[in-house]
Amino acid sequence: MASKRYKKLPEKTKDLKPEAIEKLIPEVKKNSTTKFDESIDLSFQINNKQKKNEINLRTVVNLPSGSGKKIKVAVVCEDSKSKTAKDAGADIVGSDDFIEKIKNGDLNFEKLICTPSMMVKLSKLGKILGPKGLMPNPKLGTVTDDLQKAVTNSKSGQVELKNDKDGNIGLSIGKKSFSDEKLIKNFNSVIETIEREKSNITVKGELIKNAYITSTMGVSYKLKLSKSI
Repeated sequence: MASKRYKKLPEKTKDLKPEAIEKLIPEVKKNSTTKFDESIDLSFQINNKQKKNEINLRTVVNLPSGSGKKIKVAVVCEDSKSKTAKDAGADIVGSDDFIEKIKNGDLNFEKLICTPSMMVKLSKLGKILGPKGLMPNPKLGTVTDDLQKAVTNSKSGQVELKNDKDGNIGLSIGKKSFSDEKLIKNFNSVIETIEREKSNITVKGELIKNAYITSTMGVSYKLKLSKSI
């Protein structure tokens, strides 16, 4: 049953004609009427000319304005590199002992970074880490010897961009408290990343069929993209 707050929000906003991001951000913010700082979220539908399972988009976007979320980052590395990881801001750092904890189900983190030489051991825990989307991946920059860069990126607003089995892509571009300009910067970064990744995918026509913007507890509006992607 809808709450009194939700009943006050505009109805059938998805039926409105698509509008540019600059026009919709103020509308979405206006509908963020809860007491907490709601996320501003994007949702993309992949064009249904594709067979859904043929599209495998998975990369990361560095949001220039940050994500507004505090991410708990863990690092698996050799003891000699643990100081670098800690200095960069990693919340949990360990080697064999930490791998053993993960094996026993201790997953008290949201992002896991690993050095290439430790990945051999960590890769055996695919059944534990895989389903939760925590397995480090070279393509996502989470299997690397450059721990400072990986930890800094994770902490400063790097988000994952990937489609699910139904051809949907969802991610947050910041918080209601962000200025419109900061949210637009993040949005543009997402669009540029999708455009870049599209060149690596065999696509018949456009990759994105529809795009929407909403807030955590708000209503959804259809986005007009300035160019086809």
